[in-house]
Amino acid sequence: MDEITVETSPRRAERARGRGRLALAAASLRAAARLRMVEPEIRGLHHLVRAGDVCFDVGAAYGMYTFPLAELVGPRGAVHSFEPQPRPRAVLAAMRRAVGAAHVRLSDHGMGRRAGHLPLVLPSRYGVRISGHAHLADRLAAQAPTAGPAPRRIRVPVTTIDDVCAEHAIARVHFIKADVEGFEPEVLHGAARVLERDMPALLLEIEDRHLGRYGRTADEVSGMLRERGYAMQTWRDGGWRAAERVVLGTRNYLFRAA
Repeated sequence: MDEITVETSPRRAERARGRGRLALAAASLRAAARLRMVEPEIRGLHHLVRAGDVCFDVGAAYGMYTFPLAELVGPRGAVHSFEPQPRPRAVLAAMRRAVGAAHVRLSDHGMGRRAGHLPLVLPSRYGVRISGHAHLADRLAAQAPTAGPAPRRIRVPVTTIDDVCAEHAIARVHFIKADVEGFEPEVLHGAARVLERDMPALLLEIEDRHLGRYGRTADEVSGMLRERGYAMQTWRDGGWRAAERVVLGTRNYLFRAA
Protein backbone atom coordinates (compact mmCIF):
# COMPACT_ATOMS: atom_id res chain seq x y z
CA MET A 1 0.00 0.00 0.00
CA ASP A 2 1.30 3.47 -0.87
CA GLU A 3 2.24 5.62 2.08
CA ILE A 4 -0.06 8.62 2.60
CA THR A 5 1.27 11.75 4.24
CA VAL A 6 -1.23 13.18 6.67
CA GLU A 7 -0.90 16.61 8.21
CA THR A 8 -0.73 16.26 11.98
CA SER A 9 -3.32 17.79 14.25
CA PRO A 10 -0.82 20.13 15.98
CA ARG A 11 0.30 21.50 12.62
CA ARG A 12 -3.28 22.03 11.45
CA ALA A 13 -4.08 23.73 14.75
CA GLU A 14 -1.08 26.05 14.46
CA ARG A 15 -2.02 27.03 10.92
CA ALA A 16 -5.58 27.71 12.06
CA ARG A 17 -4.32 29.85 14.94
CA GLY A 18 -2.15 31.80 12.49
CA ARG A 19 -5.10 32.48 10.20
CA GLY A 20 -7.11 33.54 13.23
CA ARG A 21 -4.44 35.99 14.39
CA LEU A 22 -4.14 37.51 10.91
CA ALA A 23 -7.92 37.81 10.62
CA LEU A 24 -8.04 39.55 14.02
CA ALA A 25 -5.29 42.01 13.03
CA ALA A 26 -7.06 42.81 9.75
CA ALA A 27 -10.44 43.19 11.44
CA SER A 28 -8.93 45.53 14.04
CA LEU A 29 -7.53 47.77 11.29
CA ARG A 30 -10.85 47.82 9.45
CA ALA A 31 -12.60 48.77 12.70
CA ALA A 32 -10.08 51.56 13.22
CA ALA A 33 -10.74 52.71 9.65
CA ARG A 34 -14.47 52.97 10.37
CA LEU A 35 -13.60 55.30 13.24
CA ARG A 36 -11.15 57.17 10.96
CA MET A 37 -8.29 56.34 13.31
CA VAL A 38 -6.44 54.96 10.28
CA GLU A 39 -7.00 55.55 6.57
CA PRO A 40 -10.65 54.82 5.63
CA GLU A 41 -9.66 53.33 2.26
CA ILE A 42 -8.75 50.12 4.09
CA ARG A 43 -12.48 49.39 4.23
CA GLY A 44 -12.62 49.24 0.43
CA LEU A 45 -9.75 46.84 -0.23
CA HIS A 46 -12.08 43.84 -0.54
CA HIS A 47 -13.48 45.42 -3.73
CA LEU A 48 -10.00 45.39 -5.27
CA VAL A 49 -8.22 42.25 -4.06
CA ARG A 50 -9.19 38.59 -3.89
CA ALA A 51 -7.67 35.29 -2.79
CA GLY A 52 -4.52 34.37 -4.67
CA ASP A 53 -3.70 37.90 -5.84
CA VAL A 54 -0.26 39.51 -5.77
CA CYS A 55 -0.07 42.95 -4.12
CA PHE A 56 2.67 45.52 -3.57
CA ASP A 57 2.64 47.76 -0.49
CA VAL A 58 5.18 50.51 -1.18
CA GLY A 59 5.90 52.59 1.89
CA ALA A 60 4.44 49.92 4.14
CA ALA A 61 5.36 51.67 7.43
CA TYR A 62 3.88 49.63 10.31
CA GLY A 63 1.65 47.45 8.10
CA MET A 64 -1.61 49.41 8.05
CA TYR A 65 -2.33 48.06 4.55
CA THR A 66 -0.08 45.00 4.61
CA PHE A 67 -2.15 42.95 7.03
CA PRO A 68 -5.62 43.59 5.57
CA LEU A 69 -4.16 42.78 2.14
CA ALA A 70 -2.52 39.63 3.49
CA GLU A 71 -5.81 38.39 4.87
CA LEU A 72 -7.59 39.06 1.58
CA VAL A 73 -5.05 37.33 -0.68
CA GLY A 74 -4.57 34.40 1.70
CA PRO A 75 -1.65 31.94 1.64
CA ARG A 76 -2.08 31.31 -2.11
CA GLY A 77 -1.35 34.98 -2.78
CA ALA A 78 1.48 37.29 -1.77
CA VAL A 79 1.97 40.78 -0.38
CA HIS A 80 5.34 42.36 -1.18
CA SER A 81 5.90 45.08 1.43
CA PHE A 82 8.69 47.65 1.10
CA GLU A 83 9.81 49.80 4.02
CA PRO A 84 13.33 51.28 4.13
CA GLN A 85 12.97 52.88 7.58
CA PRO A 86 14.49 50.57 10.21
CA ARG A 87 12.09 51.16 13.10
CA PRO A 88 8.76 50.76 11.29
CA ARG A 89 10.17 47.79 9.39
CA ALA A 90 11.20 46.09 12.66
CA VAL A 91 7.67 46.54 14.05
CA LEU A 92 6.14 45.22 10.83
CA ALA A 93 8.46 42.19 10.89
CA ALA A 94 7.53 41.42 14.49
CA MET A 95 3.84 41.67 13.66
CA ARG A 96 4.27 39.43 10.63
CA ARG A 97 5.80 36.75 12.86
CA ALA A 98 3.11 37.21 15.52
CA VAL A 99 0.24 36.68 13.08
CA GLY A 100 2.02 33.97 11.08
CA ALA A 101 1.74 35.79 7.73
CA ALA A 102 4.47 33.93 5.85
CA HIS A 103 3.05 35.12 2.52
CA VAL A 104 4.07 38.71 3.39
CA ARG A 105 7.47 39.29 1.77
CA LEU A 106 9.12 42.18 3.63
CA SER A 107 11.94 44.18 2.05
CA ASP A 108 14.23 46.94 3.36
CA HIS A 109 14.30 48.59 -0.09
CA GLY A 110 12.79 51.84 -1.18
CA MET A 111 11.13 51.91 -4.59
CA GLY A 112 11.92 54.21 -7.50
CA ARG A 113 12.60 54.38 -11.22
CA ARG A 114 15.94 52.53 -11.10
CA ALA A 115 17.88 50.27 -8.77
CA GLY A 116 20.71 51.64 -6.64
CA HIS A 117 21.08 53.52 -3.36
CA LEU A 118 19.58 56.87 -2.31
CA PRO A 119 19.53 59.03 0.82
CA LEU A 120 16.34 58.73 2.85
CA VAL A 121 15.48 62.00 4.61
CA LEU A 122 14.03 61.57 8.12
CA PRO A 123 12.49 64.86 9.31
CA SER A 124 11.99 65.59 13.00
CA ARG A 125 9.73 67.83 15.02
CA TYR A 126 10.50 68.82 18.61
CA GLY A 127 13.26 66.26 18.60
CA VAL A 128 11.00 63.40 17.50
CA ARG A 129 11.52 61.68 14.16
CA ILE A 130 8.40 61.89 11.97
CA SER A 131 8.51 58.59 10.13
CA GLY A 132 5.40 59.40 8.13
CA HIS A 133 7.21 62.28 6.40
CA ALA A 134 10.35 60.38 5.42
CA HIS A 135 11.18 60.70 1.72
CA LEU A 136 13.88 59.73 -0.74
CA ALA A 137 16.26 62.53 -1.72
CA ASP A 138 16.31 62.05 -5.47
CA ARG A 139 15.22 64.53 -8.17
CA LEU A 140 14.34 67.03 -5.47
CA ALA A 141 13.30 70.48 -6.59
CA ALA A 142 14.93 73.49 -4.92
CA GLN A 143 13.37 74.07 -1.53
CA ALA A 144 13.61 76.90 0.94
CA PRO A 145 15.51 75.99 4.11
CA THR A 146 13.30 75.05 7.03
CA ALA A 147 13.69 76.12 10.63
CA GLY A 148 14.80 73.64 13.26
CA PRO A 149 17.38 70.88 13.28
CA ALA A 150 18.58 69.41 10.01
CA PRO A 151 16.82 66.15 9.15
CA ARG A 152 18.73 62.93 9.51
CA ARG A 153 19.73 61.11 6.34
CA ILE A 154 20.42 57.42 5.92
CA ARG A 155 21.47 55.66 2.74
CA VAL A 156 19.06 52.91 1.68
CA PRO A 157 18.88 50.39 -1.15
CA VAL A 158 16.34 51.13 -3.88
CA THR A 159 14.78 48.81 -6.42
CA THR A 160 11.89 48.90 -8.91
CA ILE A 161 8.63 47.02 -9.18
CA ASP A 162 9.66 45.77 -12.62
CA ASP A 163 12.94 44.40 -11.25
CA VAL A 164 11.20 42.64 -8.33
CA CYS A 165 8.74 41.00 -10.71
CA ALA A 166 11.57 39.83 -12.96
CA GLU A 167 13.66 38.55 -10.04
CA HIS A 168 10.79 36.58 -8.47
CA ALA A 169 9.10 35.55 -11.74
CA ILE A 170 5.86 37.30 -10.77
CA ALA A 171 3.53 36.69 -13.70
CA ARG A 172 0.89 39.24 -12.71
CA VAL A 173 0.47 42.09 -10.23
CA HIS A 174 -3.11 42.85 -9.22
CA PHE A 175 -2.79 45.80 -6.83
CA ILE A 176 -0.20 48.43 -5.89
CA LYS A 177 -0.50 50.82 -2.95
CA ALA A 178 2.13 53.57 -2.77
CA ASP A 179 2.45 56.21 -0.05
CA VAL A 180 5.94 57.66 -0.40
CA GLU A 181 5.56 61.39 0.26
CA GLY A 182 5.63 62.66 -3.30
CA PHE A 183 7.87 59.97 -4.82
CA GLU A 184 4.90 58.09 -6.28
CA PRO A 185 5.66 59.13 -9.91
CA GLU A 186 9.14 57.62 -9.61
CA VAL A 187 7.63 54.37 -8.31
CA LEU A 188 5.32 54.32 -11.35
CA HIS A 189 8.24 54.94 -13.73
CA GLY A 190 9.90 51.88 -12.20
CA ALA A 191 6.75 49.83 -12.84
CA ALA A 192 6.37 50.71 -16.54
CA ARG A 193 6.40 47.10 -17.74
CA VAL A 194 3.96 45.96 -15.05
CA LEU A 195 1.56 48.83 -15.78
CA GLU A 196 1.63 47.99 -19.48
CA ARG A 197 1.30 44.24 -18.93
CA ASP A 198 -1.17 44.00 -16.03
CA MET A 199 -2.80 47.41 -15.54
CA PRO A 200 -3.12 46.72 -11.80
CA ALA A 201 -5.33 48.78 -9.54
CA LEU A 202 -3.32 51.62 -7.98
CA LEU A 203 -4.00 53.29 -4.63
CA LEU A 204 -1.78 56.36 -4.44
CA GLU A 205 -1.31 59.23 -2.06
CA ILE A 206 -1.45 62.33 -4.27
CA GLU A 207 -0.87 65.69 -2.64
CA ASP A 208 0.68 68.81 -4.14
CA ARG A 209 2.48 69.59 -0.86
CA HIS A 210 4.54 66.40 -1.24
CA LEU A 211 4.77 66.20 -5.03
CA GLY A 212 6.03 69.78 -5.10
CA ARG A 213 9.34 68.80 -3.52
CA TYR A 214 10.03 66.88 -6.75
CA GLY A 215 8.71 69.60 -9.05
CA ARG A 216 5.48 67.75 -9.87
CA THR A 217 1.78 68.44 -9.43
CA ALA A 218 -1.24 66.32 -8.58
CA ASP A 219 -2.93 67.18 -11.88
CA GLU A 220 0.16 66.03 -13.76
CA VAL A 221 0.17 62.63 -12.03
CA SER A 222 -3.56 61.99 -12.40
CA GLY A 223 -3.45 63.16 -16.01
CA MET A 224 -0.61 60.77 -16.84
CA LEU A 225 -2.60 57.83 -15.48
CA ARG A 226 -5.75 58.85 -17.32
CA GLU A 227 -3.73 58.85 -20.54
CA ARG A 228 -2.83 55.23 -19.75
CA GLY A 229 -6.52 54.31 -19.60
CA TYR A 230 -7.13 54.60 -15.87
CA ALA A 231 -10.20 56.13 -14.22
CA MET A 232 -9.82 57.90 -10.86
CA GLN A 233 -11.95 57.18 -7.78
CA THR A 234 -12.02 58.02 -4.09
CA TRP A 235 -13.52 56.21 -1.11
CA ARG A 236 -16.67 58.09 -0.05
CA ASP A 237 -19.95 57.09 1.62
CA GLY A 238 -18.90 53.46 1.95
CA GLY A 239 -17.88 52.92 -1.69
CA TRP A 240 -15.46 53.83 -4.46
CA ARG A 241 -16.84 56.90 -6.26
CA ALA A 242 -15.71 58.56 -9.47
CA ALA A 243 -13.47 61.60 -8.96
CA GLU A 244 -12.81 64.27 -11.56
CA ARG A 245 -9.73 65.82 -10.03
CA VAL A 246 -7.48 65.85 -6.97
CA VAL A 247 -8.85 68.14 -4.26
CA LEU A 248 -7.63 69.45 -0.92
CA GLY A 249 -8.62 67.31 2.03
CA THR A 250 -8.48 64.01 0.14
CA ARG A 251 -5.12 62.24 0.18
CA ASN A 252 -5.64 58.86 -1.44
CA TYR A 253 -6.88 58.15 -4.96
CA LEU A 254 -7.69 54.84 -6.60
CA PHE A 255 -6.92 54.27 -10.28
CA ARG A 256 -8.57 51.36 -12.10
CA ALA A 257 -8.90 50.43 -15.76
CA ALA A 258 -11.58 52.66 -17.25
